[in-house]
Amino acid sequence: MSLKTQQSKTLSGENVENAEFTLRPVAKWVRTAIIASVATTSAFSLHAQEANVTEEDQADVEVIDVVGTRKTIQDQIAIKRESTTVVDGLSSEDIGELPALSIGEALESITGAASHRENGGATEITIRGLGPFLSATHINGREATNGSGDRSVNFSQFPSELVKKVAIYKTQDASMIEGGVAGVISLETVQPLDYGKQRIQGEVKTNYNPDQANVDNSLQGDLGFRGTVSYVDQFEFDNGQALGISFGMQRQDISQPEAEYRSSSPTGSSLWACLNDPTNTNEGFYRSSAGDCEDQVSGSSNQGYDTAIDPETGEAVSAGSPYAWTGSSRSYRQNETSDERDALFLALQFQPSESWDINFDAQVSDRTQQESRHDLIFLQKRAIPGLTGPTLVTNDVGGILHWEGQDRIESSGEQFSREENYRGYGLNIEHYATDALTVKLDLAYSKTSREELQISNRARTADRQSFSWDMGEYIPHFTVSDFDVTDISNYTDSLRTRIDRENTRDNEIKSARLDFEYILDSEVFTSVQAGLRTSELSFIQYGGSQGNGSRNEFTLDTANADALELLQSCQKDFPESDFLDAVSDGDLITNVDSDGNVIGGGSSWATYDNVCFSQAVVASQNGEFGYPDVEYENSGTIDVTEKTNSAYVMASYDTEMFNKFIRGNFGVRIVDTEVTSVGFRNSFDVVTDELGVISLVSGDSLERIEGGGDYTEVLPSFNLVVDYSDDILIRGGIYRGMSRADPSDLGYSRTFQTDDDLAPTSLADLLVGVNGSGNPDTQPLMSWNYDVAFEWYPNEDSIFAFGLYYKQFQGGFQQRTVLENFVIDGQEFALPVTNSVTTDEESDIFGLEASIAYRWDNGLGIKIGYNYADTDFEFEDSLYGDTFITDVDGNTTQLTAGIVDPASVPGFSEHVFSTQVYYQIGDLDTAIIYKYRSEYFQPYTSNGTRLRYVDEVGVWEARMSYKVNEHVRVKLEAINLFSAPKSQDYYVQGNLGEVNDYGPRLFAGVSLKY
Repeated sequence: MSLKTQQSKTLSGENVENAEFTLRPVAKWVRTAIIASVATTSAFSLHAQEANVTEEDQADVEVIDVVGTRKTIQDQIAIKRESTTVVDGLSSEDIGELPALSIGEALESITGAASHRENGGATEITIRGLGPFLSATHINGREATNGSGDRSVNFSQFPSELVKKVAIYKTQDASMIEGGVAGVISLETVQPLDYGKQRIQGEVKTNYNPDQANVDNSLQGDLGFRGTVSYVDQFEFDNGQALGISFGMQRQDISQPEAEYRSSSPTGSSLWACLNDPTNTNEGFYRSSAGDCEDQVSGSSNQGYDTAIDPETGEAVSAGSPYAWTGSSRSYRQNETSDERDALFLALQFQPSESWDINFDAQVSDRTQQESRHDLIFLQKRAIPGLTGPTLVTNDVGGILHWEGQDRIESSGEQFSREENYRGYGLNIEHYATDALTVKLDLAYSKTSREELQISNRARTADRQSFSWDMGEYIPHFTVSDFDVTDISNYTDSLRTRIDRENTRDNEIKSARLDFEYILDSEVFTSVQAGLRTSELSFIQYGGSQGNGSRNEFTLDTANADALELLQSCQKDFPESDFLDAVSDGDLITNVDSDGNVIGGGSSWATYDNVCFSQAVVASQNGEFGYPDVEYENSGTIDVTEKTNSAYVMASYDTEMFNKFIRGNFGVRIVDTEVTSVGFRNSFDVVTDELGVISLVSGDSLERIEGGGDYTEVLPSFNLVVDYSDDILIRGGIYRGMSRADPSDLGYSRTFQTDDDLAPTSLADLLVGVNGSGNPDTQPLMSWNYDVAFEWYPNEDSIFAFGLYYKQFQGGFQQRTVLENFVIDGQEFALPVTNSVTTDEESDIFGLEASIAYRWDNGLGIKIGYNYADTDFEFEDSLYGDTFITDVDGNTTQLTAGIVDPASVPGFSEHVFSTQVYYQIGDLDTAIIYKYRSEYFQPYTSNGTRLRYVDEVGVWEARMSYKVNEHVRVKLEAINLFSAPKSQDYYVQGNLGEVNDYGPRLFAGVSLKY
């Protein structure tokens, strides 16, 4: 906006960047302006005050050029101090100056924020220990899409060098887009006219990962590259018009080394609680004949510990039986990796006159991740009589510490790639209709597309081998008997390749909003805001022959000379030295002879080129190598459309009461949402035989089916800030929040259950129910949220802030049977279908958080953030937890009596801690950062109803930069400095499921600024 308009608007009570900031008395304005000028806090520069200060007054103010880490912390303090809501954030005066290698790492430094790590970097962000599904993410005030099927955002998709500000709003007001119970994460890019100066910047970083130097990587070299260039400029015309342009682009080409130990996943068909009872020889580890421990010698298969309720006892069928957790396999995985990303951010700002401000912005990101995986797999469910049971050693939760038996060993491999493309566009038109009335129109579009391609290969031993394993400090170590895992000729049986295209998804959001703000001439109320918003979210996951994708499979069935020749023609040396060295207690595999003498050992095995292997197996079967197609009209397709209309009204106040200045706002937002979900199922015909018996016969075509749901919610909010003194604030906030179900859970798959045994003569007798997955009528999880905080600001470098919060949730997850209407052969039927629903169950979260920053005169400073939370929310595992079902009459019956305690809110950590110690003197700027997160529950990706725990972890980072001159700065940055691994437990803490070792990641670069 023009200077004249800025002056008018700011004096009327509007902060240029944050619409929540309201008018304060003139003395406060002047004081704030001087503080903002000294701190160079451009994100909250108050142009009206600068205009009112005379040139003589300005000459008396000593301007201190504060830069680097100190400047960043001053900005964080200013953002928190001047906001009406409870908010923490980071901003930078220049593009490319956010102190982090990714948006995820930047957000982690904010009090109460923590990340889930994938591929060694921060991805999904939790707020106050609460999972990402309870948060919302906005880019320039608009919803952002993602390719995961949920509502979280993978922040590694966006380069931090092209973002100007990141903030976390922990309380909300009525003007904010609904959707964040835990909070709202906001990313902002630069507005070039408001930026106010020309800037040309370039930065080149070299990436070196020490663990990568040990890998002969076919996808990426030892050194990675990250290059960024940006340009900001303004153009003023003789007719008073002004145009600003901001343009930035980045190319990243790096590796992401990762070494893994893995157990079978908790999907229900791979990981079982097998009975460990010496008196039971029909099943478990003491079965009378060799076989899988979850199968009975005489009786059912795939059973293990039976949690079903015995009607005679009211307890689980297997109640009282000891058990141990065992997966179908345990394995090591070596990875060759590559991560390529191209990003482009663009902003145009045009002011045709003093009363119009037009902004267009665009964000484009194309990312391709690739991995060449090499696995050594020990199959491990088979129990050998007299061996496996008597030698089994477990801990107190049933996690295995020592195992002995016989089973096949595999040398397997995968070639994986994921391509993700993000497009975000927005047009914002702001019109100052009068000195008091402002009208804003915002149009936005966001789309993310993701596709995964994978080759999965298998080569195994022809015979079962004898082996054992023992749990080390971090991972198991195996002992084999007279078997050389490095000899490719040992894996000539059952060669197989699978070629998959899966998780092909499109997530799109279109939105429009119209906002009004009217400045009031009042001693109490400063403005009234109101607005309307409409949006349409669409999510499509394309189906195929394997549900969420398609597969081509080829097998070379028997061990023969052709198999050995194929393996040898594709064989490659093991790609990595010192594999898993950071988490192992020595050799991963030890080879002993029949007398127990060690005859070999190491941490490698026979490997091969995955593409070569796959192509050779396909050719041996006279097949054609290629990735299969997915399709829209498929029974595995999920197609969800979510239409939302909302309206709000909010009043802001700024006055004096009891000799204290107070400011804030109160309002209400009304949200109406309608969900439509489309699915496909096989067509059918109603057939009547000569006896009048009716049956359903499946046809050859697919028919389109549709379901839906809706809800309307009222979301009031109230925010209060009391200026208790010049340097002390007391802050409070109350709001009602909502978090919607993930789009992938709103699908609509339905097939009929029929009773053909009773010779039905009518459809009413034939149809007994519906098998279904996905529930488009899932209601949101609602909460009342209360915050109070005390904040002391001794100076622009210091803050001592302490807050308490309480959240009362209304909603849980439970299986419930409801009636749904279906039209069959022209008749309408109400049939029961059982699905997951949101219940009315209430639970609470209590928490406290603290932010402390202080700087000494010698250049040493510290910043500390801590969050503690406690909750009684319970999430039951669907296989080994207590599960219930509610029938159509509202009667609830317990189905299973579980053996694992319920988890908490997905993503919930009791403790989140971050600290930063920095030393900045002259042109040298250094910082050491430590980030800690206690253990948390992360639902298993392919089955969101199974428990998976990520263990506590503390990660160190370091940064250093030196300003050579006003144009050149050199930088050194390190992530995961001391190689902290990520460890995960399945079903229960203490049952190790996976360990990922990433190693440190180092970046060195130089930036140029003109």
